[in-house]
Amino acid sequence: MNVRLVVSLALLLISSIAASAEHPLEPVDTSSPRATIESFSALTQEIGQRYRAYRDAPSPATQRAIRQASDKTPNLFDLREVPPATRRKVASDTFLMLAEVLARVKLPPLAEIPGPPANGAGGEPAKLPKRWRIPHTDITIGRIEEGTDAGEYLFTAETVRRAPEFYDSVRNLPYVRPLPLPHIYRFNREATGWMIPMTWIELLPAVAGKSVLGQRLWKWFALLALLALAAWAVLATFRWGRRRHWGVGLPSYLRTISTPLTILALVYLFSYLTLAQINVTGPAAKIPHYLIAIANELAGLWIVWVTARWAAEAIIASPRIDPRSLNASLIRLTGRVIGLLAVVVVLLRLAHGVGVPVYGLVAGAGVGGVAVALAARSTLENFLGTLNLFADRPVAVGDFCRYGADASGGLLRFGTVEEIGLRSTRIRGIDRTITTIPNAEFCNLHIVNLTLRDSMLFRTTIGLRYETTPDQMRFVLARIREMLLAHPKISKDPARARAVGFGQSSLDLEIFAYVKTSDWNEYLAVQEDLVLRIMDIVREAGTSFAFPSRTYYHARDPGLDADRQKAAEEKVREWAAANALPFPEFSGTRRQEVLDTLDYPPAGSPEQKRS
Repeated sequence: MNVRLVVSLALLLISSIAASAEHPLEPVDTSSPRATIESFSALTQEIGQRYRAYRDAPSPATQRAIRQASDKTPNLFDLREVPPATRRKVASDTFLMLAEVLARVKLPPLAEIPGPPANGAGGEPAKLPKRWRIPHTDITIGRIEEGTDAGEYLFTAETVRRAPEFYDSVRNLPYVRPLPLPHIYRFNREATGWMIPMTWIELLPAVAGKSVLGQRLWKWFALLALLALAAWAVLATFRWGRRRHWGVGLPSYLRTISTPLTILALVYLFSYLTLAQINVTGPAAKIPHYLIAIANELAGLWIVWVTARWAAEAIIASPRIDPRSLNASLIRLTGRVIGLLAVVVVLLRLAHGVGVPVYGLVAGAGVGGVAVALAARSTLENFLGTLNLFADRPVAVGDFCRYGADASGGLLRFGTVEEIGLRSTRIRGIDRTITTIPNAEFCNLHIVNLTLRDSMLFRTTIGLRYETTPDQMRFVLARIREMLLAHPKISKDPARARAVGFGQSSLDLEIFAYVKTSDWNEYLAVQEDLVLRIMDIVREAGTSFAFPSRTYYHARDPGLDADRQKAAEEKVREWAAANALPFPEFSGTRRQEVLDTLDYPPAGSPEQKRS
């Protein structure tokens, strides 16, 4: 053995251990192959001494000291090819295996390992190689060219992968350099946590200590027992949480997320028992790490999904939002989108954690997304139609509207909006049938919202017989205008009655006014009242409505009422004599005299009696 190498390593180890005690957070030095070997050797002594202290006195403190020292081992290896979920465990096992290997092979003097010049040495620093291999071995240290560890010299990924092979090749060779704890890797595989004394293990049957797939048989049984208990606890919690129906209250929400919360608690307990107490090692050590990563991500996903759904329903439950409205549908959609985004993020994180290439998944998702979009073109069109309805808001749930024409007869379609969903709108027609229209089609229709009217139009044309004299016509027009002004349910501006022309068999009058209501039934009642009053006015004028037919006069035809005709004409002459002829408009004084003076509802109706 090279005495100078042993002395230098001994001095290095003593100084490194002292520095570690003085600076426990000092990172390992991997700035050159020599620095990496020095850091590895120093960390070997530190971890070996802590394992020996734990062997002599198992306790939470001594076990925690091993874990704290082992947390530095990932900084010595290129673990980019190892799934993140198992990197810490792989680094720890690789370190112990390489510690056993390097204790059994000859190392070159430190001065021959590439690194910066020693203190006091002259000359320019030597150019460090990209890779350096320990002589007569395949153990290689390489420089990382990119990433967060760029410029560091780490044991290569190939070395990490072949570490079990190296260990199996030299484990029966004698030590060239002593370890603080001989056969430290085997001790780590057989040791248990401080809660499980070795005396308990010695009481087990001999078959329990046999190795199966690199793992003691009793540890396999303990691992399966813990998994069974955890599954039973999760299932019991899930059944308890589903005893009552889903609600928007806080107790319902807490009951629903009780299962993922239980999973998170069991993950912590399972991790502690399997990794720190049972100490699952070998190839089986990856199983708990994968299970823990999967359970953690799925429990988090479960909580996000339930929380998004519950928050959406809690908002919809407020009195200002109709559960069947478009706002409610979009709030639910927002909750689902948040949940779906969480699903995607968690699945990508989980895939990355277990070593699945995420970039390939993202590329595949892009191609798959295009295929799905092409296959679901109508669904996307309807969804865009939903967004248009939300932006324009032509109708809301409960609105009465006109929405295009009937395809069979060309008649206008009327109905009340009952539900606006993410894909379609449901309308109950005036015949009480339900019509479901895809939103892509509905948003392109000419939609007339009748509920938003502030008033309703009354417009009609009546025809008087040609025997009607001009003064009778003036009388009818004046009385109808007075009636419109006097009626409390008629908007005064505009409200007009005008002679509009000569029909084939009638003198035509157009009546135009707005009824002050948006309720259809009330409008029909006011319209009926106006029609009856117009009939009374025409009768009072001594004329009558014309029929679309020819009239043949015979001697027995009494003709028009001469007395009423004379009275009407006399009244018009009085208006003219008093400069009160209401043409083309009423005077301001007369307008105020007749404004809202009629009784409505008319005398004799039940409403009139109650008033």
